[in-house]
Amino acid sequence: MTTTMVKHHWQSHNVKQSGLDDMVLLSKISESSIVDNLKKRYMDDQIFTYIGPVLVSVNPFKQMTYFTDREVELYQGSAAYENPPHIYALADDMYRNMMIDMENQCVIISGESGAGKTVAAKFIMSYISKVSGGGDRVQHVKEIILKSNPLLEAFGNAKTVRNNNSSRFGKYFEIQFSRGGEPDGGKISNFLLEKSRVVFQNPNERNFHIFYQMLTGAPSELKEQLGTASPDYFYYLNQSGCYSVDGTNDAQEFSETMEAMQVIGLTPEEQQFVLQITASVLHIGNISFIENGNYAAVENQDYLAYPSYLLGVSQDALRQKLTSRVMDSKWGGKSESIDVTLNVEQASSTRDALAKALHSRLFDFLVQSVNTAIRKDYDEFNIGVLDIYGFEIFQRNGFEQFCINFVNEKLQQIFIELTLKAEQEEYVQEGIRWTPIDYFNNKIVCDLIESKSPVGVMCVLDDTCATMHAVNEGADQKFLGKLCGAVSTHEHFQSFSAGFIIHHYAGKVSYDVDNFCEKNKDVLFKDLVELMQQSEYDFIRSLFPENTNTQKRPTTASSKIKTQCNILVSTLMKCSPHYIRCIKPNESKKPHDWEESRAKHQVEYLGLKENVRVRRAGFAYRRPFHKFLQRYAILTPETWPRWQGDERQGIQHLMSCVNMDPDQWQCGKTKLFVKNPESLFLLEETRDRKYDGYARVIQKAFRQFNARKKYQQIKEEACQVVFNRKERKRNSINRNFVGDYIGLESHPEIRQFAGKRERIEFAHAVTKYDRRFKTTKRDLLLSGKFLYLVGRELVKKGPEKGTLKEVLKRQIEIERIQSVSVSPYQDDFFIVHVNGDYDSVLESIFKTEFLHVLSKKYQSKANRKLEINFDCRVEFSVKKEGWGGGGTRHVNFTSGAGDVPQLKPSSKVLGVSVGPGLPKNSKPEVRNYSRPTNQRRGGGGYQQQQQQQQQPRHQQPPRQQQQQRQGPLPSRPAPGAPNNGYGGRGPSSQAPSQRGGYPRPPSDAFPPPPTGGFPPNPTVSSSYTQQGRDSLPNLPRVGQQGRARAPSIEQNNEVADFMRTPDAGAAGLQRRLSQQKSQRSRPVPGGNRPKPRPKPKALPKCKAIYSYDAQDTDEISFTEGDAIEILKEDASGWWSGRIGSREGLFPGNYVEKI
Repeated sequence: MTTTMVKHHWQSHNVKQSGLDDMVLLSKISESSIVDNLKKRYMDDQIFTYIGPVLVSVNPFKQMTYFTDREVELYQGSAAYENPPHIYALADDMYRNMMIDMENQCVIISGESGAGKTVAAKFIMSYISKVSGGGDRVQHVKEIILKSNPLLEAFGNAKTVRNNNSSRFGKYFEIQFSRGGEPDGGKISNFLLEKSRVVFQNPNERNFHIFYQMLTGAPSELKEQLGTASPDYFYYLNQSGCYSVDGTNDAQEFSETMEAMQVIGLTPEEQQFVLQITASVLHIGNISFIENGNYAAVENQDYLAYPSYLLGVSQDALRQKLTSRVMDSKWGGKSESIDVTLNVEQASSTRDALAKALHSRLFDFLVQSVNTAIRKDYDEFNIGVLDIYGFEIFQRNGFEQFCINFVNEKLQQIFIELTLKAEQEEYVQEGIRWTPIDYFNNKIVCDLIESKSPVGVMCVLDDTCATMHAVNEGADQKFLGKLCGAVSTHEHFQSFSAGFIIHHYAGKVSYDVDNFCEKNKDVLFKDLVELMQQSEYDFIRSLFPENTNTQKRPTTASSKIKTQCNILVSTLMKCSPHYIRCIKPNESKKPHDWEESRAKHQVEYLGLKENVRVRRAGFAYRRPFHKFLQRYAILTPETWPRWQGDERQGIQHLMSCVNMDPDQWQCGKTKLFVKNPESLFLLEETRDRKYDGYARVIQKAFRQFNARKKYQQIKEEACQVVFNRKERKRNSINRNFVGDYIGLESHPEIRQFAGKRERIEFAHAVTKYDRRFKTTKRDLLLSGKFLYLVGRELVKKGPEKGTLKEVLKRQIEIERIQSVSVSPYQDDFFIVHVNGDYDSVLESIFKTEFLHVLSKKYQSKANRKLEINFDCRVEFSVKKEGWGGGGTRHVNFTSGAGDVPQLKPSSKVLGVSVGPGLPKNSKPEVRNYSRPTNQRRGGGGYQQQQQQQQQPRHQQPPRQQQQQRQGPLPSRPAPGAPNNGYGGRGPSSQAPSQRGGYPRPPSDAFPPPPTGGFPPNPTVSSSYTQQGRDSLPNLPRVGQQGRARAPSIEQNNEVADFMRTPDAGAAGLQRRLSQQKSQRSRPVPGGNRPKPRPKPKALPKCKAIYSYDAQDTDEISFTEGDAIEILKEDASGWWSGRIGSREGLFPGNYVEKI
């Protein structure tokens, strides 16, 4: 047994890779190899394939699974090679090119009837609608764009033998965009509605969808009002014997059609008239005629009642206009009107002409309504989607097929002009080395149809119609005779007894000339126009605004379609074109049915082989020099922001900098040509990386700015909790709030007591006092629901005997907290009072942050403010133990000396004495984060610093030199040494018994920044990071142990510089400078000559154990392992040092002495 390896596309999830995504890579270029590749992919449900930028789409005849929002997200902004071929990739390319190049885009969807053109157009409009943003107006425009599809399809699409949803009209939909890429308008141009389908259909075909939708889906009351019945009742529907389509729910589509009418802004009255006219067309078709003395008479007068009622005209007037006609006769300079009675054939033609005119003008009204709803008064950018009838070959081909195939011939000519002919001509003009490739240019066929000199088919037809007057008999044969005499020698023309044959690009098509002249005249007799202008309904009269007294010759149908087609071609030529070549794999309309001969024929006439050869031998990308330099200027410093010099030299410089292979590009006279798409992708990726780097810098600065503002706000909110009610500690005012001071991510044994999805808002190791005022350590966790106290106990049994294990000591529901008591002094005590239970006496240096978080969570949980009492004497209840009662205890707070609280416990009273702290109205420093860092700190400002920097060092005053080394210390505390967790403990290598001791943290110990606080600060140059005042230090690598911390206050109380009241602003700086100046010795005599410098003493050194990025202008940056000379050690933790020529402050716990 053998197994085969199934390849999948590298970027997509389980998408099988079948054949080649891009047929430019085929090893052998032939129709057979192209067909084989398409078949292989089609059988594996891969319906899209590339030929360079051209998309080939094969109709799968079933719903595919890769048109969801996931695919929209996958293809948005991605390069073409990153994902499998898809129509979303082409749509995204159009949209991005419009925004980048500021040029209009269009997509030309071509292929025969049933190849999937309409569905492709829907997917393009749907994708653009999803990826473009916008407000209410934009969303309204998007809704109209999407909803207009089912509306116009209802009135303009029908089932044919080749296609169950064949477009019987041409549509060019322009989606208009603002300069921001938002769709804010649109315009629809419609071409050549197949009006003859209203009155006649071939076997196994249907009329327009709307008739069946209305008969099936309209409410019973509306049906009764319109007089509708089953489809087989109406002559215009029962000729083909086909009333339903497999997989189509006419009733559901009727609801979508009515919803679309409402979306585009039709009033309920207008919607009613639309349905009235639609029903009147069916009723008109049931009027039949009999011969009465060589003249026509209505066979049954009852059939006149409903159409006259629905159209708002009298029954007699309708009968008269259908059976007679007013003819204008001129003789001898005089004119008179003659009432001519029609025969049965003429009366039937008149009836059909009225029905076709009503439906055609109603369709034009709907198109105009859509245009009005999304009209934009000015043009910016647009994307055009051309969804037009495909090339058709039926058993009997008439005037409609002739016009349809002519339009497709013109579209094929555009494709040739822009992809084959123009591309090769451009290479010649630009002087690019090139080997010409032969191809079939169908311009000769277009000229055969539309040329005036020599005359073509349309000119002969118009000339014949101009000489017809009122006589129709023999006109078609006369046209055929004149046509044979004019173009019989043309190599793409043949004639036969009933018509003629044209050799189109898609093959030979025989046309029956029967009714060619009548349909080309496209004249609605003025009798019928006057009849509709007599309607009692304004809406119907507005559909017939003609002036019936004009003598101007009417325009023929062929002239109209030729003019419209030329305007369309002109519009398309002004846009950057994209192409979708649709292929119909079979005539059975079944999935996975592949007809080899049919597919090969389409590959041949679509010119896919020639397209592959041109793309393979040519250049995938070309741009004018200035546009190329404008787009890729950012890749080199010399070309950014603009290249100064010759553009060709600029391009050569840019290409050499990105190491582009010289074989991959050529410079023409005005344009650069890049051969392979991969080379272009290299440029794009390099450009994206450049922009991504700059975007990250901007994002980092913006996020830091927002984070600092946020934490400043939090600090101010926390300050309000104790403002004017409690003294503050000197080093706690401006610190950052961390929240998690334990490092719960590294300690799941503590985190386990909270719920799995419960967020911990505050965590810290606190000191707990019992009924005898003995202290024990507890881990305090605060969430939005509970306050937890976690302790440790020795395991007495089992394999873990003798080890400490975390135990939940207390769990308090937030809403059960009655109040919190604190003293008015600077101590760290707080007492949590609980309703119906004992209270907890705790001590934490982060009490202000805890109170702030608890207040917010209590407010949201209990819907009331937390009561916080500030008293010198606090009573609290204690836990009942054994036989003893619970009882109460007291804590007395008094003002004493020193910053360290002095405790005096007695049996039932704990005395706490502490020295005065900062005033109760102290507030955190307010920082203006929108100003540069060096302007935010006091003392001189930016200009003074610039002057000091520009002044030579040896000329600076001695006091300034001293200031450089021993300037005012930062107002914030020194950061703690980094670790791998959040808090002061972090992951430790100590044994559990050592950690269980919980040494009390010194009151000046401040934790390191959290990993989740400010954004991470990647290692960058010190010159850059000094711009951010509160940038965070880098975390050390995993596995490094914690190092020494700054000495505690208790050990260095007598020399702690930061214990003094901090100086504020420029005045404080000047005072400090004057104090330092007065302490210096007087200079020796000698005039202005400087004193010789003494021999420098050897300064103590230290080694950096962590990297540090300066956060202010008076700090220095260093990396791990740097040697630093110590100029001054300070008890605050901020040391002064020097690295080479750089001097400044740095945190002492980031280094170790050598």
